[in-house]
Amino acid sequence: MEQLDDQVLIQATQSGDESAFDVLFRRYYAPLCRYARSLTDGDMAAAEDMVQQVFVKFWETRSSLNVQWSVKAYLYKMVHNRGLNRIRDAKTEERFKTHHASQMSEQFDHQPGAAKELSERIQKALEALPTECRRVFELSRFEELKYREIAEQLGISIKTVETQMGKALRLMRTELADYLVTLIGILLFKLF
Repeated sequence: MEQLDDQVLIQATQSGDESAFDVLFRRYYAPLCRYARSLTDGDMAAAEDMVQQVFVKFWETRSSLNVQWSVKAYLYKMVHNRGLNRIRDAKTEERFKTHHASQMSEQFDHQPGAAKELSERIQKALEALPTECRRVFELSRFEELKYREIAEQLGISIKTVETQMGKALRLMRTELADYLVTLIGILLFKLF
């Protein structure tokens, strides 16, 4: 089946022949991934995901495929269109994030005392952390030390630093859960 030309393979695929589809998949997967990589700024995982989605769509719509040129050109066009959709979706998501962050920031600005309240909640959450956990968190987040540097300064292993940092983040998330959406909105707005 490997020696069959694309036209025979597409006809067999349209009839539901999985082995013909498999040959097309193996024949074009790698080159399509290389092409898709150029559409994903070099992100190979995203490129592979895009090509897999194309082949899924190709199989799902096999009975109604209208391949007027070559199968190769058809598949490349599908990947190209999927890449354009990905770019469009990313722009739409970015506009939504910016709009949402702007609204959150405006709400935050119009609520007197909200910044003070948030600051107090963060301080309260920090104080609720166990002593070693809080120290590791402060060295990492406020003094911007690397885990290795924290381990050396406190005389503990890097693994202990990782464990304490994970615990601190979980406790902070739990304590500040109701403020996280507001905080993220503000941070996103300030970044853009």
